[in-house]
Amino acid sequence: MPGTVLLLAASPVGRGCLVDAASVLPVLAAVPPAVLSGTDTANVVELADPLEPQAVLTRLRAAAAAPGPLTVYVAGQLQLDRRQRLPHLALARTTPATVRYTALPWHWIREELRLRPNGATTLLLDLHADRETWQWLRANPLDAGRNNAVYGRVAPPPSRRRVAAPAYLRAVATILRSGHRPPPDQLHQQALARTAAEDAERGTAAGADLVLAAPGPVAGDPHAVITDAVRSGRHADADALAARHERAAALAHGPASEDALHWTEVRADLAMFAGDPVRSCRAWLAVAEARLGAGQPSGAPAVEAAVDRAHHQWGKIRDARHARDLGTALAVLRGRVPGRREGALDHVQRELSRLQTQG
Repeated sequence: MPGTVLLLAASPVGRGCLVDAASVLPVLAAVPPAVLSGTDTANVVELADPLEPQAVLTRLRAAAAAPGPLTVYVAGQLQLDRRQRLPHLALARTTPATVRYTALPWHWIREELRLRPNGATTLLLDLHADRETWQWLRANPLDAGRNNAVYGRVAPPPSRRRVAAPAYLRAVATILRSGHRPPPDQLHQQALARTAAEDAERGTAAGADLVLAAPGPVAGDPHAVITDAVRSGRHADADALAARHERAAALAHGPASEDALHWTEVRADLAMFAGDPVRSCRAWLAVAEARLGAGQPSGAPAVEAAVDRAHHQWGKIRDARHARDLGTALAVLRGRVPGRREGALDHVQRELSRLQTQG
């Protein structure tokens, strides 16, 4: 099965730039696609200094939907938004004051990749952090999802005013240009060794980076079984298994617990894969209401994601009666959770008005 490769390099323009992220793209692009992916053939999507987070999300979503192995290479810098203090990948227009609106929320990457097959997704990350984000990372792990293999490093802010280079990914690309792609864990160790040797030659202090090394889920993970069922078209079996885990988590931890809500979210995605937007929308609405009812703020990433996904699925409903019923509930939630896209509530209200005229 062909692989998919997403090359993403992003950093702000101007004084806020910590790393020349795009400088690594020509080196990576010189590697044959099959070697970048570790498959016989591969499709490569390259994003160099993108401007809009929604445009990156669209490309990421398309890559995540590809059936074969997916390898994501990311070079860039992390910054916290001032409102929620959550990490974002800074894009070309990002400034400290506009992170929430001009940068890519890191949790969007996790959300888009979370239901991919077991062992099918690898992320290779070369990230730099400003001082504020570096302090945050010392207390909070950078979560890229439980189902994904993640390797790389996060470099601390430079000690003096300079623009750094994505040395880790450059080392990865140099190794891959030999035409041989070692297993990701070996590739990671070789790249770290090469980067450390280059630092020593330049007289740069080594060992300060936060090293990322997560090989992915272990065998027997129920998510892998569910994903295999989806890929073979056994949607009812997949939902039944997720429902059992949902009930067990609700009994053990409570229906509003993170464990139980996780499985409700899985079932919402399974309904989407099965082509049932009504059931998917209803499940996402239930997740959002449960999170709000548990006291989570309207701007929390999990709350925003649930309402955004409910909105997306609602737009795919063709039955007017179901669309009206669920749209009314969605409009109430949109009043509380406007999300990051301007005009979301107006869109729901306009569509509801149109649906009312259909009788």
